[in-house]
Amino acid sequence: MRMISNITSLLAAVAISASAGSLAATNEAAVKNAFKLPPSAELQYSIKAKQSGLPLSGSAFVKWQVGSDQKYSIVTETRAMLVGKILDASSHGSIDEYGLAPEKFIEKRFNKPATTTSFERDSKTLRFSASAETYTLKGGEQDRTSASWQLIAIARAAGDNFKPGSEWKMFVAGRRDADPWTFKVIGPANIKTPMGDLAVIHITKAPPADSKDQQLELWLAPSLEWYPVRLKFSDADGDFVDQVLESVKKN
Repeated sequence: MRMISNITSLLAAVAISASAGSLAATNEAAVKNAFKLPPSAELQYSIKAKQSGLPLSGSAFVKWQVGSDQKYSIVTETRAMLVGKILDASSHGSIDEYGLAPEKFIEKRFNKPATTTSFERDSKTLRFSASAETYTLKGGEQDRTSASWQLIAIARAAGDNFKPGSEWKMFVAGRRDADPWTFKVIGPANIKTPMGDLAVIHITKAPPADSKDQQLELWLAPSLEWYPVRLKFSDADGDFVDQVLESVKKN
C-alpha cells in the first residue's frame, strides 16, 4: 500500500514548494499568448514506474474535450496492475482570452478522499477544499491537469517562437495551494511508441536548482496535433513514473 501511495503522490504532486506568502506575491496575470486548442480526443497510455526501488506497471487514460460552446473538460484515470484505479483527476471550465479558464479541478488519490480546487470567477477567488489558502484570480491561472493542455494550445499557435530555450510561465493550482511553473523547450527528439517512431518536441518543468522537488518532462508530437506522446515524472531519489502513448482516438 505504501508503494501505491508513493506513486499517486508522484503523479499528482507536480509542484514547486514555496511559502504561502511568497506564492501570493508571484500570482500575477499571465501573458496573453496566442493559443490554438487541439481537437477533442481520447488518449491511452502505458505506464512504467519505479517506487522505493520496485518496478510497477499500469495504464492511464485521458479524455480531452472542447466544445463549440467555449467549454472544455479533461478527465484522467490511472490504474496499476493488481490494485486497480490509483488516481482520478478532472478539470473543466471555459475558454477565455488567456486560453483554458478552469472552474473546478477535482483529484481523487488511492485510499484518500477527493479534493476540489475552485476557480470562483465571479469573486475572482481561487479556493481549496483541502486548505484555507486563497488567491486572487488575475487571469491565466491553471490547475495541474489543465496546465499541460494550455501549453499544448500555446505550442500549436506559437510557430517559430516555440523554440529551444524558450520559456512559458503559468501559475498553477494543486490540491492545497498554487505555484509558479516554468516550462522550458529543450528541442526536437524522436520517440519509439506502439504507434511507430514519432518526431517530438521535448519540454521540461524543472524545480529550482537547489530544490529536491519533482521534475516533469513532456514530449509533444506536432504530427499528432501536439498531443503528449510521453510524460515522465521524476523525484530526486530516483523514483519515477513514465507514461507512453499507445493510441489516440479523435472525437
